[in-house]
Amino acid sequence: MSPSLFNFVEAKDKFTTSAKHALTGKTGKHLVNAFNQIPGSETEKKTTLDQALRGVLGDQIVEQKSSCDDYLSLIYLSIDSVTEGICSATTPFVLLGDVLDCLPLDQCDKIFSFVEENVSTWKSNSFYTAGKNYLLRMCNDLLRRLSKSQNTVFCGRIQLFLARLFPLSEKSGLNLQSQFNLDNITVFNKNEQESTLGQKNTEEKEDGMEVEEGEMGEEDAPAPCSIPIDYNLYRKFWTLQDYFRNPVQCYDKFSWMTFVKYSDETLAVFKSYKLDDMQASKRKLEDLRASGGDHVYFAKFLTSEKLMDLQLSDSNFRRHILLQYLILFQYLKGQVKFKSSGSVLNDDQAAWIEETSKLAYQLLREIPPDGDKFATMVEHILGTEENWNSWKNEGCPSFVKERTVDDKPKRPARKRQAPEDFLGKGPDRKIFMGNDELTRLWNLNHDNMDACKSESREFVPSLDDFFSEAIEQADPANMVEDEYKVVRNPNYGWRALRLLSRRSPHFFQPTNQKFKSLADYLDSMVSKLAKELPKDIPCEEIKTGEEDDDDNGDNLLKDSNDSPSMQNKMVSNQQMDDVAAKLGARWKTLATHLEMKAAELREIETDSEDVDMQAKLLLVAWQDREGNQATVENLAAALNVAGFSQMAETLSEG
Repeated sequence: MSPSLFNFVEAKDKFTTSAKHALTGKTGKHLVNAFNQIPGSETEKKTTLDQALRGVLGDQIVEQKSSCDDYLSLIYLSIDSVTEGICSATTPFVLLGDVLDCLPLDQCDKIFSFVEENVSTWKSNSFYTAGKNYLLRMCNDLLRRLSKSQNTVFCGRIQLFLARLFPLSEKSGLNLQSQFNLDNITVFNKNEQESTLGQKNTEEKEDGMEVEEGEMGEEDAPAPCSIPIDYNLYRKFWTLQDYFRNPVQCYDKFSWMTFVKYSDETLAVFKSYKLDDMQASKRKLEDLRASGGDHVYFAKFLTSEKLMDLQLSDSNFRRHILLQYLILFQYLKGQVKFKSSGSVLNDDQAAWIEETSKLAYQLLREIPPDGDKFATMVEHILGTEENWNSWKNEGCPSFVKERTVDDKPKRPARKRQAPEDFLGKGPDRKIFMGNDELTRLWNLNHDNMDACKSESREFVPSLDDFFSEAIEQADPANMVEDEYKVVRNPNYGWRALRLLSRRSPHFFQPTNQKFKSLADYLDSMVSKLAKELPKDIPCEEIKTGEEDDDDNGDNLLKDSNDSPSMQNKMVSNQQMDDVAAKLGARWKTLATHLEMKAAELREIETDSEDVDMQAKLLLVAWQDREGNQATVENLAAALNVAGFSQMAETLSEG
């Protein structure tokens, strides 16, 4: 007689009735009894009970229970069911997700308090593996519903819960590649024509700062601010937020110049106009505490021009900006594993950051109330961040202390047979490998390490022997055509790269040069190696590709009489000065043909008002962008196309 089929609908109805009785009696015995009485496999009954519990929760949500206790009672019942083995381990997390998705935020706060209190339960062996992904998804969904400005504390509680739930080495929460939130864009008025700052000053002079009666009380009226606010200060101040959002652009030469200029002006305002009168802030803080609030409201930056004077007079706002500076400086100075090779500060930049950091800490100490205490706390937090950064650079090693040999329980030592007992003793010992040929090979040398270090096993050639022919062919005096050089042979190029990676430090040095082919790269490496080879190899005529201060951008190889020198000749500083002096106010015409971006042109106009200096900055920006392609030939071609034929001819002759 075949077994009867499992009746899902009937089993679900019985489980639903038993679950409601269990909630009323506050005991899970009804569910256990029903589970044992219903026929069917254990998997079928567990799946059915999961659906029944979810259906009971759906009925509670439809009834719109005013209290969260009914929801929590059902979740407690599901936890007990998992412990009894009659319910799937994922069911409590599914129920929590359904509750948080359907309830308003004020009730979600109470439900999440239950989640926080039971973190030890979620980390137990019965629940962690099955529920960690559910909890992570639940918290992320909840964070998307919350406002980071209005629900700051709730968002922080969720982050702390995740930090307690997952181990420190959890890769998903470490930002190992040091990525930035580039979507955090601060929007402000970039059109000076639409600015209200100039209109505001005019209206204040004409109207005598009249305020309508009843518009603002005496206690609520802000103290008159003595900080002169104009559109230039407004624009420069909010432009700095783009550098705080993406610090990598500070390594760009022109972006750094703009950042330094705007920062000096902003910090000069902070330094000149200090906050001394804090009576109004103290009254506001007392009113906030009296109304039951215990934290400050952190909003996304409000960039209205009408609020600029009030913002600069607010202590919390100033602290926010100065802290952004310190965080930015810590990143620029720090050793980050995933920084590119070009992200390096020069001595002048490092000195400016050091000086500005001291100024930022000084300004923090001068901001009331408790300026010294706040600055000390910030310094301590940033010091802690350095430790975390070092930990991430080391690959995030585990904080769990491994048990050493001394910590393990000692067992009685077992005497092992010494190798000499079965291999023989003395220099004439012979090891038998079970085959005559293997025995002969194994006993060629009694010390295998010495055999591996033998000179006869060295098959990698030296740099001198391998590149001697290439260096000789690179000498212009030998007049070897490019197509016949060994560096043009792909087989030779592959072996050259292998050898350079094993023997030459030049292979790992970063460079800004761009090579069109492997042969061009090997030509550059040959010129560098020529300086390091013995004197008997003819390399006097070969020059390195590195620019020397006295050469003013000479070629990679010394030009012969038969080769055109203008093709690879770099533009010197004197030539750029001469061209800039002749261009003057017409530099924008050349900028179009040099393919300069509009943003770069605005930066040039901002950095200097002198037209000759603007022309020089244009050529410097072009040279930095082109690198090895900033040749006399390319600049002369651009001058010809722009209509400056005489300047191009003079440049070519020079």
